[in-house]
Amino acid sequence: MPSLMIRLYGIVQGVGFRPFVSRTADSLGVLGTVANKGSYVEVFAQAPQQTLERFVNILKTDTPQRAVVISADVRQISDTDFKTFEIIQSEKEAGDIFVSPDIATCDKCAAELFDKNDRRYLHPFINCTQCGPRLTILDAMPYDRERTTMKDFPMCPQCEYEYTHSHTRRYDAQPVCCNDCGPQVYIVGSGIRGSEAITLARKSIMDGKIIAVKGIGGFHLCCDACDQEAVSRLRALKNRPQKPFAVMMKNMQTVRRECNVLDGQQEFLTGYQKPILLLEKRDGRLCASVSPDNPTVGVMLPYAPLQMLLFEYPDGVEMTDCLVMTSGNVSGAPICRSDEDALTEIGSYCDLILSHNRRILIRADDSVMDWFDGKPYMIRRSRGFAPLPVMVSKKADLQSLAIGGELKNTFCIGKNELLYLSSYVGDMADIRTVNALKESVGRMQELLEVQPDICVCDMHPRYNTVTVAEETGLPLVKIQHHYAHILSCMAENDYDDKVIGVSFDGTGYGSDATIWGGEILICDTHGFERAGSIKPFSQVGGDASSKEGWRIAVQLIRDGFGDDAQSVCEQLGLCDEKTFKLQSVMADKRVNTVMSTSAGRLFDAVSAILGVRKKSTFEGESSMCLEFAAERFEKSSEGAQPQFSLEILSENGFETLDTTTLVKQLTQSFLDGVQPDRLAYIFHASLADGIVKCCEKLSKKAGIKKAALSGGVFQNKLLLRLAKGGLEAKGFNVLIHGLVPANDGGIALGQAYYALCNNDKN
Repeated sequence: MPSLMIRLYGIVQGVGFRPFVSRTADSLGVLGTVANKGSYVEVFAQAPQQTLERFVNILKTDTPQRAVVISADVRQISDTDFKTFEIIQSEKEAGDIFVSPDIATCDKCAAELFDKNDRRYLHPFINCTQCGPRLTILDAMPYDRERTTMKDFPMCPQCEYEYTHSHTRRYDAQPVCCNDCGPQVYIVGSGIRGSEAITLARKSIMDGKIIAVKGIGGFHLCCDACDQEAVSRLRALKNRPQKPFAVMMKNMQTVRRECNVLDGQQEFLTGYQKPILLLEKRDGRLCASVSPDNPTVGVMLPYAPLQMLLFEYPDGVEMTDCLVMTSGNVSGAPICRSDEDALTEIGSYCDLILSHNRRILIRADDSVMDWFDGKPYMIRRSRGFAPLPVMVSKKADLQSLAIGGELKNTFCIGKNELLYLSSYVGDMADIRTVNALKESVGRMQELLEVQPDICVCDMHPRYNTVTVAEETGLPLVKIQHHYAHILSCMAENDYDDKVIGVSFDGTGYGSDATIWGGEILICDTHGFERAGSIKPFSQVGGDASSKEGWRIAVQLIRDGFGDDAQSVCEQLGLCDEKTFKLQSVMADKRVNTVMSTSAGRLFDAVSAILGVRKKSTFEGESSMCLEFAAERFEKSSEGAQPQFSLEILSENGFETLDTTTLVKQLTQSFLDGVQPDRLAYIFHASLADGIVKCCEKLSKKAGIKKAALSGGVFQNKLLLRLAKGGLEAKGFNVLIHGLVPANDGGIALGQAYYALCNNDKN
């Protein structure tokens, strides 16, 4: 009888692939074996030729829901004599590896969780081949129980039977366990365990208390999202006065009561990734403190059984259907993952800690997603998505480590044409986050069996990420921040030809040692030319200027109004005479002052001038509120939308967007009584128009009709829509982000793409 060796590459680890192969073989009468090789699944199959053809076709196309077969190598072999079909011992072999992210609880397990007749009734760790923790419990590849933290929990006879018999749903499900043999929940620092612990947590929430809850990838801080006093207390404890909290809602019925849900959004809310999705709020039960002065709220559904049990448990507690679920960490530090972390870092923020004894090896914060043009628009790529790789057409025999940016850090490991962007790590100003980055890099290199040939990082001389890169001892390549943004957009879109890149963000170190942030670049995968920018201004005050937009506003008004600037600043309430003179002296004498083209700071300044926000309590607050004001005007207005003409100044082939004059026009209009919401919209429309004009001028010179929009400012969907629409109307093909963040969370992908495309072995 003919026999085949079949090697299947792709997402075939931790998704029930081997049980699927075994069941398929049994149903067709195929004899042989299936084994996990770490980088692929290997099948030996013996059957009549027609049966083998059908078998191979099913393996390629009719895979388990979470699996993806990227390629298959099928070869005829001889000298086989199989009696049965078996799952055999895994072996480790080199090759491309696809590590499954953590998968939300499936519908079947959720049904069993609340089925009184099921032996896993109310089991906080119920899972099967189609759901449960993966990356966060994984110690090494191949993905088998003995290489996960579930090795700490020997299976009981019933679980072992399910694990070893192909007719069960948990056949070869590595995290399989039950109430008798699985992990246990408990209240930290007490003897309260199991059902009593869950009931106490639920009662505490309904008594207005704050609790910490250990999840799949780390701890959350949790309280009743409908309780104004509890949410306000959490804000005070976390010193987080305005930044929105994410809310976990019990089910879609609750979501639709509280929010407007657009076409396609329910698919992501209820899917196996279950990110936090930004939705437009309705008048519901959520208290105002959840997302103050914000028309949206970040919503997710329960993705772990313990979270489901917090909402529903047979203990008589009348429970809320909306829970604040914000990352359990100190601002700037990584999310806590152990009891020791929680007690030390967030113990003072909460009244009790609901934990469990399944170890978390790799942190995974919740992914955060916005929605643009009917599709996902990622803000933070983490649980459910990382570390699935971005695959590009460019091929190279190269292994690289890209360290990423200083804020919203992720790193990226490049292996051949696969670029593995990590889960969100955090902001590198905190040494705890730096240590988390080093640990995560080491673990991912082990999982992916990578020994990098090269390290890529930012070119800022004082970034902690640069220090981490230098400590690797690898050959080092430093990439300009805004160029890396455009490269990340190109990589996500698998594009490697020339583009006009519009890279707008907060600040980044320029190749001329000034601060960039509103850049127009002509670039390809080998290098870039800085072809334009917004008009430079004095950024006075060091780190304070990134939080206090009024400081930038003062300098832009000085540039625009000259001798009248002090009077204008006083009329706007930006500062008094003494403060104005101090800011002026610092700027003129270059004391704690740099020249900047930061688009993010430009937004902050306009926000301050229009009285929207004079300073930010979290990154991007002033700019975000300016966007909301502009959207309010757009939604309420009728007819043609207004804008000012933003002039493009040309000098020695360099194009400058005259944003100083734009700010002067906006300021004068505001002083003349024009409504701030209207002017906020005019600012967005005028800036977008200037971007289009600048790209047009460069296109005529360079012959490029492809544009790429990247950088944190393009999280502003109004600016993104206006710029993209304007460019497309002029015949441009526009690349934007989707499942990779436009902000600094995507920079590592661009760094790794540069290494791939500039490998000497190409």
